[in-house]
Amino acid sequence: MSAVVLLILLGLSGLVSITAIRIKGNSTDGRFYKDQRIIGGQAAEDGFAPYQISLQGISGAHSCGGAIINETFVLTAAHCVENAFIPWLVVVTGTNKYNQPGGRYFLKAIHIHCNYDNPEMHNDIALLELVEPIAWDERTQPIPLPLVPMQPGDEVILTGWGSTVLWGTSPIDLQVLYLQYVPHRECKALLSNDEDCDVGHICTFSRLGEGACHGDSGGPLVSNGYLVGLVNWGWPCATGVPDVHASVYFYRDWIRNVMSGNSKCTGFSSNQS
Repeated sequence: MSAVVLLILLGLSGLVSITAIRIKGNSTDGRFYKDQRIIGGQAAEDGFAPYQISLQGISGAHSCGGAIINETFVLTAAHCVENAFIPWLVVVTGTNKYNQPGGRYFLKAIHIHCNYDNPEMHNDIALLELVEPIAWDERTQPIPLPLVPMQPGDEVILTGWGSTVLWGTSPIDLQVLYLQYVPHRECKALLSNDEDCDVGHICTFSRLGEGACHGDSGGPLVSNGYLVGLVNWGWPCATGVPDVHASVYFYRDWIRNVMSGNSKCTGFSSNQS
C-alpha cells in the first residue's frame, strides 16, 4: 500500500517551512495520508514532562513536539524539519503551555537521518543542535535514551500539543495519554502487514478513541523513565489500530554518532539496500 505525505508549511511570511503532519487513511481523492495528535488524553499536571519541547516558528505557532536528551540536543521526527529554515525555528522548553515558554532556544544545525524516507516513511528521526545550552530547572530536564528493547506489556506515556479532534487546532495545555507497547509482529498484523511499519518503529495502542494525532509529530513516548519513541505516523485519528513511532533504541548508535560529530549513518532500516 502506497502512502503520500501531506506537507503543511508553517512560518513567517512563508519563509519558514516545517513538515508537521503525516496521516494515513482514505481521503476524498483516494490517496493516503499519515498524521499524529493526541486523542482521548487529558491535560498534564504542571511540570509533568520536563523533557518535552514545542518546535515553533518565530511567530510562536506550535508545529511539532520533541524531547530534550542533553543540554544542546533535542530529538524529533525528520518530517518535522524537512525543508525548514533554521534561523527562524525556535525550541520552547519548560512549560505546559506552548505559548508561555520557560526557555527559547535557536538552532545551530538540523541533523536528519541520511536514509530518511528511503524507503518512504522509514528512518523518520532528526536531531536538533542548539546554539546555546539549555538551562536546567525543575521544569526543564533531559530524558535518557533506552538501555534495553521494549517488552510486551510495557506502559508508554505520550505527551504533546496535538489536536484533540481530527483536523482541529493544537490545545494550549500539554496533553498526556497512557498507552501500551504493541510488539512488532502483532502490530504488523493489526496494520494488515503495512510495509511502512518496520523494525525501526515501535507501536502503541490502548483502545478505540485514544491515540496520537496532528501536532504530536516528533513528540516523546516514554516508558520506565526512558525515551523509547518519537511520534511518526498513524491512521487518523484514534481509529482502533496502533500508532507507529520511531524506535529510539533502534537508532541509539546513529544518535550517539551525530552527537559526537561522526557523520557515519547507522541504525538504518532492514528494508533498505
